[in-house]
Amino acid sequence: MSTYTQILYQIVFSTKRRARVLTKERREDLFKYIGAVIRNNKCVHYQIGGIEDHIHIIIDLHPTIALSSLVKDIKLSSASYIKSEKLFPNFNGWQNGYGAFTYAIGAKENLINYVKNQEEHHHKKTFEEEYRKLLETHDIKIEEQYFLSD
Repeated sequence: MSTYTQILYQIVFSTKRRARVLTKERREDLFKYIGAVIRNNKCVHYQIGGIEDHIHIIIDLHPTIALSSLVKDIKLSSASYIKSEKLFPNFNGWQNGYGAFTYAIGAKENLINYVKNQEEHHHKKTFEEEYRKLLETHDIKIEEQYFLSD
């Protein structure tokens, strides 16, 4: 018998201290690089997007890959890539931690559109408001002393 899974995640993390350094001109280069890291980890990415201070990644997690290992690989390798390619001169790393939220496959198209429209979405809502809402929606208790810490 083969292994069959469908584990749809939305992964969210920000730049250190929510610095607004991910300039629009080079973001697509970063997103393409992160997509390659995800593929190299046998996972499927459906959408990667974000704005100056954070990113969202919609993926299907491969059953042999630990989420924490994938996120660690994405953050470490992309930080190295950003520095070596001088993508964002004021980039000082990613925040500690991340948010990861699971969804039923029926939510995939809505998630993709949500991530595609991050710039428009953030005209109305800050990252902190968005992140608090995600935690609340997924019934995750916010521990204020760690909330959005670096």
